[in-house]
Amino acid sequence: MDVRDYIDANASGFFDALKEWLTIPSISGDPERRDDVRRSAEWLAAHLRDTGFPTVEIWETDGLPAVFAEWPAEDPAAPKVVVYGHHDVQPVEPLEEWETAPFVPFEKGERLIGRGASDDKGQVFFHTLGLKANLAASGRTAPPVTVKMLIEGEEESGSPHFADLLRANKDRLACDAIVISDTTMWAADVPSMCTGMRGLTEAEVSLYGPALDLHSGSFGGAVPNPLHAMSALLAGLHDERGRVTLDGFYDGIVELTEEERALFAKLPFDEGKWLETAGESGAAYGEEGFTTLERVWARPTAEINGMWGGHTGPGGKTIVPREAHAKLSFRLVAGQDPVQVQEAFRSYVAAHTPPGVRAEVRIPGPGVRPCFSPIDSPGVLAAKRAMEKAFGTEILFTREGGSGPEADLADILAAPLVFVAVGLDEDQIHAPNEKVEMPLLLKGAEAAAYLWDEFAAGL
Repeated sequence: MDVRDYIDANASGFFDALKEWLTIPSISGDPERRDDVRRSAEWLAAHLRDTGFPTVEIWETDGLPAVFAEWPAEDPAAPKVVVYGHHDVQPVEPLEEWETAPFVPFEKGERLIGRGASDDKGQVFFHTLGLKANLAASGRTAPPVTVKMLIEGEEESGSPHFADLLRANKDRLACDAIVISDTTMWAADVPSMCTGMRGLTEAEVSLYGPALDLHSGSFGGAVPNPLHAMSALLAGLHDERGRVTLDGFYDGIVELTEEERALFAKLPFDEGKWLETAGESGAAYGEEGFTTLERVWARPTAEINGMWGGHTGPGGKTIVPREAHAKLSFRLVAGQDPVQVQEAFRSYVAAHTPPGVRAEVRIPGPGVRPCFSPIDSPGVLAAKRAMEKAFGTEILFTREGGSGPEADLADILAAPLVFVAVGLDEDQIHAPNEKVEMPLLLKGAEAAAYLWDEFAAGL
């Protein structure tokens, strides 16, 4: 029996088991669902044992549990691969917008609807079917590479304990590559691989002037106005080309290659339709010299998220306000470090705060580092071959503008990332009626089945 025949023969049982897992409301952000997150981990651990993994453990954290499983290769010298995903899910409100109860999964045509169907239980689950298909087709009793699965329980809550978990188990997680199955493809008929995710750091800046609000007739134009100062400070963050003006902001970033730009250009991107999805924005905008896709995937940004101060209530109030505030976020690309960007922003604020105004900058945390996998790296090429064999067509490349724990995986385990996923942007992963395309999950399982032999030969 070949891989595709095995998957087709076992598809019904695969979806029945997945639907059982999807009934567990493992919402990590809800304290009342902590027991359900643990129940989800226990369910997955039992299923991985049934799949054949000889080692399956629930790893405790200071928060919610992760699941670890390992299936050694017959050859001790074979490459080792970690598969990362998560078993926790997003909250489900507003409930009234769901077609049915969010934890009562149901099929609608070729779609499976339910919280976690795409993000990320469905994509974690296809690896179990893929591994069994690989063994069935080869006649082996162990995979051609050592497969280690690490399925987190707090990803939807910002992975607060994940880095510590990785450090504590670094030796057991030693690997030659890390497979990430928590992203999306361009479209069902345009399969693709993600090769990077932007990082993130945030800041809040406050400017203080007079000790109290002043009458603008008596003092306006004669003392510094914190809102004027804030407006100038924020306006100066970008130059006339749309580039961020922080000192050293672009130093060391990994620039797009001409090959990557050409591959991005092959994607069937309709900017007009994209603008409709962007809140019906009236025009594309950003750093000169780059396309819209290049801007959202591979260029760093500075965004003003909010600004306030002075009188904002009904009616007029003619004052010089005593203070002004703003919140900002910076999306980062490979080669940038969040802490360095934070320090550059502090220096920028200090240099652009006028006399008579006092500035405070608050940074909420260390930020999230970007991650990136070169398209010509051995792991990416091996996964591309596996996906092309499954989909029967060329695999293109994308990136993602968001952030996750992938950089911690790459940095702490010192291994390259390889993104193998079959979710779609229209899966409504954080919204009511989350769904996954069932044929795509089976394609994911098929790609995973081919992946292990490709890794054995190519890593």
